Amino acid sequence: MARYTGPTTRINRRFGEAIFPPNKAFERKPHPPGMHGPRMRRKFSDYSVALKEKQKLRYTYGLTEKQFRLTFERAKRKRGITGDIFLQMLETRLDNVVYLLGFAKTRPQSRQFVGHGHIRVNGHKVDISSFQVSPGDEIEVKANTSSRQLATRSLDETRMRTAPAWMTRHEDSLRAEVNRAPTREEIDPGINEQLIVEFYSR
Repeated sequence: MARYTGPTTRINRRFGEAIFPPNKAFERKPHPPGMHGPRMRRKFSDYSVALKEKQKLRYTYGLTEKQFRLTFERAKRKRGITGDIFLQMLETRLDNVVYLLGFAKTRPQSRQFVGHGHIRVNGHKVDISSFQVSPGDEIEVKANTSSRQLATRSLDETRMRTAPAWMTRHEDSLRAEVNRAPTREEIDPGINEQLIVEFYSR
């Protein structure tokens, strides 16, 4: 499974926000990386702004360029607003759902959690991170000691993260139901999906 394994602080500094969990290095140097980072005043072209937005979203969800582009192409074939559908498809990936529910502390950890077979959907083991959950699906942590210990520990450490309104989480039984698809207002407002649609439409 392809994933980004490079320096995360450099990515956070490039975009000026915590795409990956921040550390003290990011707090000390919030400016762009490189020797000219602190004084950089370069004017960016429309293309570079759109590319930056695309890369920011891709790193956020931890996808390769090929995975990201294929998801966009599938969204484009669906009826509706392409940008909204694209974000909805990213948000309802199983690895992201596990992260949002607090069963894993980070998206990379949730991807590993799914890949190692700790999650069941509608009573069946699903170890494909890109699996799309749908309204009516029931997600639960596998009923064995190691899986439940990992999920419980993550829940304890992410108490400040509430489950999204489009899902119902049952902490005691480590399961959740997908009530409906997320709306655009329930997905990161800092994303300008129109720039990404324009980038791929060039």
